[in-house]
Parts: sequence; structure tokens; C-alpha cells
Amino acid sequence: MAIPREPDRIIPFTDAIVAIAVTLLVLPLVDVVPETARKGEGATEVITGNRPEIYAFLLSFAVIMRLWFRHHQIFRHVRAYSRPLIMCNVGWLLAIIVLPFPTEMVGVYGSDRFTVGFYIGTILLANVFQTGMDAVIRADPEVASEDRPMTHEFLTGSAAATAMLAVAMILALLVPTLNYWALLVLFLAPAAERAWLRHRRS
Repeated sequence: MAIPREPDRIIPFTDAIVAIAVTLLVLPLVDVVPETARKGEGATEVITGNRPEIYAFLLSFAVIMRLWFRHHQIFRHVRAYSRPLIMCNVGWLLAIIVLPFPTEMVGVYGSDRFTVGFYIGTILLANVFQTGMDAVIRADPEVASEDRPMTHEFLTGSAAATAMLAVAMILALLVPTLNYWALLVLFLAPAAERAWLRHRRS
């Protein structure tokens, strides 16, 4: 049952949590400055001695920004709340909130198999809930915008990205030397989406 009002509370609440999560990403880097100074190392060592942490921060920043941008695209198709939509949004927020944790582990433990699985799995969880939001909006005409309805192509694109992330996680766990490079399979998502749409039309 849809709640007949625009999602004017969900979006600001979600944006605030995303902003906090992004801020949390950088806090471990802030902490290394006094630690480096206590060791008597120079200012350049703050950068050169913490490159894994910096790379992890940049990667997670890009991931969260992509997820946030996609979230805004999704809610362009929404005109009302529903319980399933809210629950999917809460699950998506959980993944965003958790992401700084495996990000810190990436900086410390690098390509450890558990760390790789935890990191990619957290991103996968966010995408699963994101695809769930798409499916809820697509299936419920009381939730979907009349002016901008959720298209099948939009839902298919989301599902393809989620499927490729699942493949990336499986590859990273089965072939440890791939580790985070397995995420490159995401570039195959558009091709998988086109193949599915051609199959559906035929």
C-alpha cells in the first residue's frame, strides 16, 4: 500500500547519511598525519607511506558517488512511498554506512581474500537493494511517477550491474590473484544488458 506523498523525507535523510559515510572514509587518513609526525617522518611520508589507504579512499569515494547518483536517478521515477521501497532504501543505506569499514581493511590488509570478499560483497549488497528499489517502482503503479515511469531498460541495466558484481565477487574469491581487478567485469554490464534486451525482444 503506497503512502500518497512525494519522497521528500527519504531523499534528504538518505543524502545526509551518504554525506556522513563519505566523511568517515577520510577520517583514517586524517589520523595518519600526527602518527607520521610522531615517528619523525617528513610531510611527504604522509602520502608515500599511506598509498594503499589513499587508493582505498579514492576507490570507495568513487563507488559511493556512483551509487548516490544512481539513487537520485531512481527517485526521479517515484511519486509515493511504499513499505517495500522504504525497506530497500534502508538496506541500501546499511551497505553505504558499512562501506567505510571494509575500506579501512583494504588499506591495512590489501588483497587478503576475506578483505576482498567483504569489500566487493558490501558493494554488491548496495546494488542488490538498488535493483530491489527499481523492481518495486516498476511493479507498483501507485509508487511510480506517472510522468516518468520506471522503464524496463532502466531495471535491466541495474540488474545487469548487480549480476556483474556477483560475478566479480565469485572470480575474486576463486582466483585470489585477481583480487580487486575482478571489478573490471563491470564494464561488461552494458553488453550483458543489450544481450538480455535482444533476447527478450526475440
